[in-house]
This record gives sequence, C-alpha cells and structure tokens, in this order.
Amino acid sequence: MQSRKDLRKHTNRNNLYLIIAGIVVILVIILGVVVHNHDVESQSKERHFVTTHFNPNVTIYGVKVGNLTVDKATQKINKKADNVVYLENGKVTPERDQSTKTIDKPTVQSYFKKQHTTTPSKQNYNYKFKKLSEAQNKLNKVKQATVNYKLDGKTYPLKAKDLINKASYKDGKYKFDNTNDLTARLNKINKAVSTLHQSYNFTVPSGTKINGKTITVKNESYGWGIYVKKAKQAIEKAYINGTKSLNGGDYIYGLGYNTYAHGYGKKNHGIGDNYVVISLKKQELWVVRKGKVAVNLNDVVTGTKIGSKGDRTPQGVWYIQYKESPSTLRGYNSDGSKYASKVKYWMPFTLSGCGLHDASWRTDWSKTAYLKGGSHGCINIQPSEIHPVWQNVIKDEAVIVYN
Repeated sequence: MQSRKDLRKHTNRNNLYLIIAGIVVILVIILGVVVHNHDVESQSKERHFVTTHFNPNVTIYGVKVGNLTVDKATQKINKKADNVVYLENGKVTPERDQSTKTIDKPTVQSYFKKQHTTTPSKQNYNYKFKKLSEAQNKLNKVKQATVNYKLDGKTYPLKAKDLINKASYKDGKYKFDNTNDLTARLNKINKAVSTLHQSYNFTVPSGTKINGKTITVKNESYGWGIYVKKAKQAIEKAYINGTKSLNGGDYIYGLGYNTYAHGYGKKNHGIGDNYVVISLKKQELWVVRKGKVAVNLNDVVTGTKIGSKGDRTPQGVWYIQYKESPSTLRGYNSDGSKYASKVKYWMPFTLSGCGLHDASWRTDWSKTAYLKGGSHGCINIQPSEIHPVWQNVIKDEAVIVYN
C-alpha cells in the first residue's frame, strides 16, 4: 500500500504531465493560427499580385511584360516595341519611332484581362502587333504591285517598283513619301491624252447639211485633262489595297465655269453628236442634235469686230455653262457706262460673259452689223427665232466659234 507521500508524488507528476500537455496543445494551436494567418496573408498577397500584375510569361508586341503592372508594361512597350514600317529601295523593315506612340493604356489593359488568372500561371501569352504585321505584308505586296490605269480606251501599266521610291506605315496610316516618278509618269500620260487647249480638224455644217467644210479649231474651256493629284492618290490607295485596275476617267477635270471634264469618251474629237457652231464671217449659227442640224440661223449678230478687242466674240471651242430664263445681262459699254439688259433666254459659254441670247433692242440684223455695231461679244438672236435654239441647246455641250 502506497504511502501518502508516494501518492502525493504520483499526483504531482500527473498534474505536471497535464500542464505540459496543455502547454503543448496551446503551443500547437498558436502555431496553427500563426501558420494559418501566414498562409492567408501569403494567399492574399498572391491574389493581389495576380490582379495587378501580368503573369510571368507574357509578351506584347515583342516586348516581355511578365510581372509588370499595366502602367509599367505600357511604358516599356512604348519604349521598346517597333511601331513603324518602311519600304525603301525595295526593302521592308519595321522600326521604332520615338515620336510615335505605340500603344495606349486601355489596350494594354485589354491584354491584361485576356491573360488574367486568379492564381499565378506560367502559361505563355504572346500578343502580336497585328496592324504592324499587316502593314509589313501590304508593303511587301506593294513592291510587286501593278495597277492597270485605264484611260480613254488605253491601258497604262503602272508598276510600283518603278514609280514608288519610299513608303511607310505610321500612326495607323500609309504614306508614300517619294512619288516624284509617279507624278512624272501621270504628267507624261496627261500630255499625251489631254484635250484641253488642243487643236484639231473639225467638219462644220453648211446650210442644213451636217458636213460642210473642214476647219481647224482649238479647245479653250472645252475638253479634259488628268487630275494628277487625285489620280496619284487613287493609285497609291490601289497599291496598298491590292487593286489591280483603275478607271482613269474617274480622275479627270475640266476648265471654265465648272471643273467637270467635257468630252471624255465621246467621238468626233470629244464633241459628240450635240453641239453649237457659230461662223463669225457668215454671221450664221447651227444647233446640231443627234448628229443632225436641228436649227440653222443665218442672221445672228456677233461681237463687234472693229474697235475694242474686248467686244469681239472669242474663237475656239467652249461649252454651254447653264441656261437661264428670264435673265438680266449686266456689263459695261465701250464708253465705260453700265448696262442692264433684260432677255428672255440666256445661254452663256465663256467666263467673260459671252453667250446666246435674244436681243429685242437690236434693229440692225444685217450681215455687216457686227463689223462696227455688233454686240459686246454675245451672239444676238432675233426674239422670233430664239425659241427653237433654246429648246435644242443642251447644258455642257460644245460651242464652236470660228471665223
């Protein structure tokens, strides 16, 4: 039987064990809490990092941005990525232009969203500069491009390699930096085909017959030429877009009251089948419609021949600018005084104010009236005879004035 002393020792030993066990349990609990809190904090930091930084293996426009924030990635891309493409001497090369911004923050943010994961990922992400790659492809194709420029029934092959010395892609736009050869080529074509200020033989009517004598006339406001600036822009665009053919008739111009081309694609030296003919020597007028004489007047009065040159009817090929009824003609007499004459029909064909109109004030309609008492350059027509002229004359048709 244990003595009280031994029992007390045994009890104390057990209590010590219990205390130690309790301390161990408490330490384990504390350690567990510490570890848990550390894990929670670590996970929180990781979550915060992956929500604000790119994954490790991310490349944008050829620049590595792994573990960078959107702001830092934007700065790095703008500092290092290629952002322009040059075509020069037959070579296409991408380069970086410091003055050009490569990418903006919203775009980088969009790439961030695409690669974002809730936990760190080692997956590779490579976002390419598609527009720059597309520009490289297009400029490589430009080197071999040929545009068939079709004009007035002929085709002119325009090869980029012969006409384009330098081109570039920058800020989302294509630019041809040296097009002197293309401009020269278009000017050469224009010189060969333009009808403005060109002289040619033309058969004028005689009486009621369409074919009379053949004269030499010169286009003044009538005719057309290549609008080189617009044609050049269209050809450059065709090179970039891979367009094989262009209608040159879409890029021509004219002179006078408006800049529309006149006579393009028409037969009979561009005059066509509808026109007006005026003989100064005969004081005669013809209106031709659909290749036939529709009106013939042999008693018109043209501009005064003897005296002020400003009153003479100018020779050449012009065109009807517009038709107006009624109208008031205003100008200056030879003595400097102003005049304002009301007419029923007005059909101008020069910028200086020459046109066809009725002249109710005129009494002398003789063949010699124009020598000293003619008009200020207009074609005076008797009121009783002008209506068929008005009916048959067409806006923009040619007016041929010869001696």
